[in-house]
Amino acid sequence: MILLDRVSARLDETGIPHAVIGAAALAAAGVARSTFDVDLLVLDGTVLDDAVWASLREHGASVEIRRGDDDDPLKGVVRIELPPERPVDVIVGRPQWQARVLERAVRRETGPAVATPRDVILLKLHAGGSQDLWDVRELLRGTSARTLIAEVEADLVTLPQSMRDRWTAARS
Repeated sequence: MILLDRVSARLDETGIPHAVIGAAALAAAGVARSTFDVDLLVLDGTVLDDAVWASLREHGASVEIRRGDDDDPLKGVVRIELPPERPVDVIVGRPQWQARVLERAVRRETGPAVATPRDVILLKLHAGGSQDLWDVRELLRGTSARTLIAEVEADLVTLPQSMRDRWTAARS
């Protein structure tokens, strides 16, 4: 079993909703970008408790828990490594709008759910780095760009102005 599947299974065992985001979700949407790790989004801060990961540690995985400060956009990140596999970062979000990302994630026959292109764009706009804006532009090159644009714009109405500004920048 690959590390991603083990982490996802552990989250399922604890009842914590999660979804693949980042470059792996981009790949699922047809955008190829190299990355060293796989990112999972959760909103449940329980994952920042050492005890959640005891079973993975027993199987040789290293687990590093980093808690965010009060002004950090993330509650924290849990990095799980078990060479030679790709590390998995469990990213603990804060904003309530991110609950929709988990609700809309596409379930697969095997492995964790994957965030929709719409939600990958919203997460990228929230993060706001130059690589994130490149990723948004690449997603918008797809055949369903018009639908995707309409979906994102419908969501942006209720989201922070900074995200709307980044959307404008990504579309120019």
